Amino acid sequence: MHELIVELGDRLYRVERPFGSWPLNTGFVTDVAVDPRGHVFVMLRHDPLVHPNDPRVIELAPDGAYLRGWGGDLIADSHMLTADATGRILAVDRDMHEVIICSPAGERLGGLGQRGVPLAPFNHPTDVHVSAWGEIYVSDGYAASRVHRFDAAGALIASWGSHGSGDGQFGWPHAIWTFADGRVVVVDRSSNRVQVFDREGKHLETWGGFYQPVAIWGDDEGCAYVSDMVPSLQKVGPKGERLGRCRPILNGAHGISGTPDGDILLAESNPSRITRLRLQLAKASPLRQQYR
Repeated sequence: MHELIVELGDRLYRVERPFGSWPLNTGFVTDVAVDPRGHVFVMLRHDPLVHPNDPRVIELAPDGAYLRGWGGDLIADSHMLTADATGRILAVDRDMHEVIICSPAGERLGGLGQRGVPLAPFNHPTDVHVSAWGEIYVSDGYAASRVHRFDAAGALIASWGSHGSGDGQFGWPHAIWTFADGRVVVVDRSSNRVQVFDREGKHLETWGGFYQPVAIWGDDEGCAYVSDMVPSLQKVGPKGERLGRCRPILNGAHGISGTPDGDILLAESNPSRITRLRLQLAKASPLRQQYR
C-alpha cells in the first residue's frame, strides 16, 4: 500500500482518503466545515429537480463516523458552508440567492438575503464567514462582483466591489475568510489572485501566483490555506509571505477546513470525497528547500 506524505511549510502531513462515509451515494461534495466540537459538516450538491429531498449537509463525528444528514428541505443549490464559534452552520444556497443559518441539527434559525430574489442583495453568492468581531461577510460572485458585510443580527452594513481587474474589483469572488486581526481575504478565482481588505473594505494587498484559486481556510496563527486548480494547496503567512505549497489532491479542492487536532480536510468534487491531511509529529527538515 502506498503512503503519500506532503510538506506544507514546516509541517508534514499524511494524505488519507476517503475520510468519512455516508449512506446515500447521490450528489457530490462541494465544501467541508468543522465546528467547535470537532464535528465535520460535509456539503453535498444535488439537482434540486431530481433529488429534492436528499441531504445537502452530512454531519460526521471527529473520527468520520456518520451521525446524520439534513437540508433537503432547506437548500436547493449547495455551494459553500461555514461553522461559527457558537456552532451555527451557515450554508450558501447559490441559485436561491440566500445564506441560510441553521442549528447543527439542521433547524433553520434565520437567513441573509431574500430567498429566490436576485439583487436583494445577493446575485448567486458563493461563500460566507463569521468574523471574530461578530460581523458576517459574504462573497457574491457568480452574477455579481461584490462583498457584503452584515452585523451580527443580519442587517446589511455595507457592500464593496465591482467587476474589473483593479484593486477592490473582482472577476469572480469565489471564497472568503476573516482573521481575528481584522483582515478580510477574498479569493478572486477568474483573476488568479487573492485580495486582502480591512474589515471595512479598504484594499490592503493582493496575492498572486495562483491558477484559478478556489477555496480558503485560515488557522489561529493567521496563516491562510488556499487551493487552486493546478491543483495545489498553498500556505500564506500573516504578512503575505509564501510558506509552502503541495499537491495533495487530484483535481482541486472546492473547500477547505481544519480540525482541532491540526489536520486539514479538503472537499473534492471529482472524485466526490473528503481527503484528510493528517498532521505528523515529524517536522519538515530545515535542509529542504522551502517554496517562496
